[in-house]
Amino acid sequence: MTKSWRGLKVWPLLALALAWASPALAQAPDAEAAADRAAQTRLEDTDTLLALTSEGAILYAQDEVKLNGYQYCSQAVALAEAGEFRQSIRAASKALHLANTGSDDNLKALANRDLAIAYSYSGQLDKAIEFAREALRHTPKNPQLVYGPANKIIGDARARRGDHAGAVLSYEEALKTSSPRYAPLVQASLANSLLETGEQARARELLGQIPTPREPALLAQLDRTHARLLLAEKKPEEALAAYRKLTSRTYGVDSNYFQLWAWDGVARAEQALGRSAEATQAIDRALADIDQVRTRFRSEEIKIGLFSDLQSVFERALVLHGQVGNEARAFEISERSRARALLDTVRGRADLDASAAQTLDLSALQASLRPDERVVEFHSLPGYLQVWVISQNSIKGHQVAVPREELNELVEGFRNSVVRGRRTAVGNADKLGAALIEPLGLAPGQHLVFIPHGPLHYLPFQALRVNGHYLIESNPVSVAPSASIAVRLAQRTPRAPSALTAFGNPRIEDKYELPGAEAEVKQLAHLFPNNKLFVGEQANKTRFRQTLANAPMLHVAAHAEVDEVDPLYSRILLANENGRNNFLEAHEILDMRMPDTALVTLSACESGLGRIDRGDEVLGFTRSFLSAGSSSLIASLWPVSDDATAVLMSTLYGALAQGREVQQALQAGQLAVLKDPKMAHPFFWAPFNLIGNWRLTLGG
Repeated sequence: MTKSWRGLKVWPLLALALAWASPALAQAPDAEAAADRAAQTRLEDTDTLLALTSEGAILYAQDEVKLNGYQYCSQAVALAEAGEFRQSIRAASKALHLANTGSDDNLKALANRDLAIAYSYSGQLDKAIEFAREALRHTPKNPQLVYGPANKIIGDARARRGDHAGAVLSYEEALKTSSPRYAPLVQASLANSLLETGEQARARELLGQIPTPREPALLAQLDRTHARLLLAEKKPEEALAAYRKLTSRTYGVDSNYFQLWAWDGVARAEQALGRSAEATQAIDRALADIDQVRTRFRSEEIKIGLFSDLQSVFERALVLHGQVGNEARAFEISERSRARALLDTVRGRADLDASAAQTLDLSALQASLRPDERVVEFHSLPGYLQVWVISQNSIKGHQVAVPREELNELVEGFRNSVVRGRRTAVGNADKLGAALIEPLGLAPGQHLVFIPHGPLHYLPFQALRVNGHYLIESNPVSVAPSASIAVRLAQRTPRAPSALTAFGNPRIEDKYELPGAEAEVKQLAHLFPNNKLFVGEQANKTRFRQTLANAPMLHVAAHAEVDEVDPLYSRILLANENGRNNFLEAHEILDMRMPDTALVTLSACESGLGRIDRGDEVLGFTRSFLSAGSSSLIASLWPVSDDATAVLMSTLYGALAQGREVQQALQAGQLAVLKDPKMAHPFFWAPFNLIGNWRLTLGG
């Protein structure tokens, strides 16, 4: 007997996910070896220079209208400026292919520069540095077009990582080879890093050398930097006057956006003056303007080295209201930050249910809860972790003394110990359970809805331990992007018909076969006489589109790939059609409508992962399916074992068929795997999360 895993890789066009087999995993080290192999496979297949060059050749061959390499470079820059990062990388990859075909060193330099820009804008800092350094290796016809931008990108990456001293060195290097037009952007970035390193005098001298920008957006960013300098110089009264002046200044179509940052500055200046009430009023004014801001990617902020983050405004507001003892208001601010982020991510590429943008006030949320339900909401702050426990008639706030950076390390360490199958996972689960769960006073039997934040989105709460037992042994568990969204999803579909639509083992080619996935969906079909089953060649995107409109329960057992550069290009590997790959990308799901779909189960590796924006939920399939209309999603946090998944899914769907709520059904499935001594490690039973409507039942 063998055990196999459904493999996942991070987005290469040429190399798809693999399934592999290994000896039976009776002990944790075997699971660790399998996970190590998976991690190595992903590492080898990330966006390397060779992989992108090969991908560019394929994409270029598919283009009906073929451009020259320099036109693709122009296209790449324009797409990056618009926030279309994956498309930008595709355009630059085509330029890279043409550069290699024609041995054009100038084009190689420009293409690598443009790849570095796209990766920098998307926050993939390692890749940004890698391609910036690759650009510096070549000899362009005009060095100012390559060397200045490449060194600035390296500086930007260092600044965003908090290495401002290193950023200063990179910006100074960039200035040596920057054109007169580009130099002011480098100077502005250098000035902002100098403020962070405490070199206010140098920053002031440098700001005095920068000519007034013509572009309103860049002018606004520079005005903010001047006001920041006054605060850094410990001149809060002057800073307050400067920020107040900016609250009424217009900067074209984006005036509201820049004015909210001005109000945020007013709040920080008032806080520096020790006036908490005035600071709270100013930060609330900034929050009022956030809803008027048009959602789009703003490259000018990175260009000038500010790296603005709207979540920081919510954080300051949350802390200020917490300091004055307004717990309910602090909670509502946390909620509002999440609902706003749900809209922010799609960047205008999809129409969302308008209700998703509206947060429930605390009293409405409490009125929607049952006596045995608890919402546990987290908000990770720079200095500590804020937690609220909400019941029908109370809200209790807790502060866990774990700074954000330390929390990142704790979650990563625990997750690695689970994914790698290490025996230390149990001890780590005890430590995290004692820190995050035990102080909250949760009672056994309570239905728990966790609202994660930041790195906690990667944390399997069901695998935390309290008093020597896994949380799932005493409580059914689910997660949601926000409490407001969870309640609205529960109200959207309280009950669904017992009809299953399932896709399993899509036919791509022999090495991507998933016989366990095919057996899984066939077994599930026996539980639901009303079913539509698609396996092999029939499990394709055309069938998916045709059946989606009438699919109360949708189960997909297949490979999946997460695109960390642009989560909306994450994809499910459905069967080839007409001899070509025809995979389902997340942005295509956003364009579909599935109002009658109550539950989507992605029985695929790491389908619940993606990029985490600070203060936001995981971007990817979660966002797509919930936005398209599904009220519940079951997705995985790491590579899944076929044998464990077969037991979990058959138990889960069996419980659903018997009328149990989906949260309890998933608990039953996880416990069924946990009870098997050979699969008692959390690696086997804990990968799947229920996201969204935790009360869903079947019938009718």
